Order: sequence, then C-alpha cells, then structure tokens
Amino acid sequence: MNNILKTFAISLLLVISFSCKQDPVKGKEAITSKNSISENYNISILLDLSDRISPEKNPNPTMEYYQRDLGYIKSVSEAFTQHLKSKRIRQIDDKMQLFFNPEPKDPDINSISQKLKIAIDKNNASKDLLNSINSNYASQTSKIYESAIQDNHFIGSDIWSFFDTKVKDQCFEKDSRNILVILTDGYMFYDNTIMKEENRTSYITAEWIRKNGLNTKDWEKKIQVQDYGFIKTGDDLSNLEVLVLGINPNRNNPYEEKVIKAYWTKWFTEMKIKHFEIKNADLPSNTEKIIKDFILEKKS
Repeated sequence: MNNILKTFAISLLLVISFSCKQDPVKGKEAITSKNSISENYNISILLDLSDRISPEKNPNPTMEYYQRDLGYIKSVSEAFTQHLKSKRIRQIDDKMQLFFNPEPKDPDINSISQKLKIAIDKNNASKDLLNSINSNYASQTSKIYESAIQDNHFIGSDIWSFFDTKVKDQCFEKDSRNILVILTDGYMFYDNTIMKEENRTSYITAEWIRKNGLNTKDWEKKIQVQDYGFIKTGDDLSNLEVLVLGINPNRNNPYEEKVIKAYWTKWFTEMKIKHFEIKNADLPSNTEKIIKDFILEKKS
C-alpha cells in the first residue's frame, strides 16, 4: 500500500510540475494575441478646400462633391472608432485630427478644426467619448464645408507644401500607425507656392497637362523620358500610409485621370511611401469599404 501511495504522490508532483512550466508559455501567447490588436492609430485628414467643393463652380446633380467628402470623413471616423472599440481601455493611445493647407482665413473654420483634434488614451477613454466621436466629426466637418462654401473665397490647394514642410511634424507619432487621408480632386495649385524645376513642378492643373502635351496617347512615355512630375519633397516617409480620395479629372481629356494618378504615384514612390491608394470621387456608399479596409487592415 505504501508503494502505491508513493507512486501516486510522485505522479501527482510530475503533473503539477508540468502544468507550472506550461503557464508562462500560455501567458506569452496571450500577450502576443493582445499586442496584435493593440496597435495605436494616428489618423490625419487633409482637406482640399479649393473651388472643387463649390456647387456653383463644380456642380454634380447626383451628389455634390462636398457632400461626398462628408461621406468619406464619416467612414474614416467610423473606422477609427471601430478600431478603438476593438482594444481594451488600457491599450488605447490613439489620435485623429484634421488639417488644411493653406489654412482658411475664416477664424471659425480654424476654431472648429481644433475641436476635431482627438487624442484618446487610458486616462480619458470612456464609452461616452467613444460613442460621441462619429456624431462630433459629422456635425463639425459639415460646419466647415458650409462656412467655406458660403464664404465663396477659395484660395487653392497647397498639398505640395504640406508634404514639404508640415507632414513630418503634424502627421507622425512614434510607435503608431500613421495614416493620412487626403480629400482632393487631384489637382494642386496655390499662388504662393508656384515652383518649377525643369519639368518638375509644385502644382498640376488641367491647363498644365494640356499645355505640355500630356493629353495624348503618348503621355506615359513623355512623363518617363522627360521626367514630368512633382518636385521631390520628403526623403523618407516610409512610416506614413496615404489614402487619396476624390480624384475628379477634366472629362475633356480621356488621359487626364491616368496622368494625375501617375503624378501622385511617382511622388509617393519617391518619398518611399510603401502603402498608398488613389481613388476617384465615387459615391460614399461605394467608397466606404475601400476606406475601412485601408484603415482597419491588420499589419503582421
């Protein structure tokens, strides 16, 4: 009987010992799993408030372009909150903000944009705050567009300068996934930033495309051989992902869309941006999946 008890005791000790050795492994697996969904997001939205949004100058009977923008912004904010709700409170350390370049002269617009700078971490995260983000972004961005259209003083789009002097300071956070969403028709022009270096420019307009013979079937060869494109800006923006929405080419040139996208693609590639997409001004219902897939894409 004593031998049987000894054998049983030894077996029990072995089982306990084996179980204890397994616990740390399980713990590591749990931590790894949590880390895979705790990625911090830093989302920036850059608005092109040029006359592209004017219902008077650029009307669209199906859906006005400023209304499309608002639909895109709604999808971005929904993706952001979906990401937040997938995390535990203690893991949250995420940001979303909205920018313009150049800044509108209307002080009300700049004041509203300050309300759209959201920084959420474990110290201020709450269910009420998370649930208020979408409605806040919808109402405040609507005010921005209404004010810009009512003011009717469209000063152009200086996206080139934003990348040249501001993007690293305003759109980058260490240890975060930095995402920049740009709402624009694809054209760039601002009076105070007109630069030209041979066939490289800080702008692109329908007139520039036509004037330089990029409205023919040989447009691609001409861009490559004669080095047309935007002047280079940042040397290394490899930690930035960019989603461009709202490309709206002049319909008088069948090659316009391809030329615009070639300019942007060449520019992003030269800045070492690895993940980017450039999409047309489609209806928000058709773009929602594109936006959410881009933002919620899980990195390995």
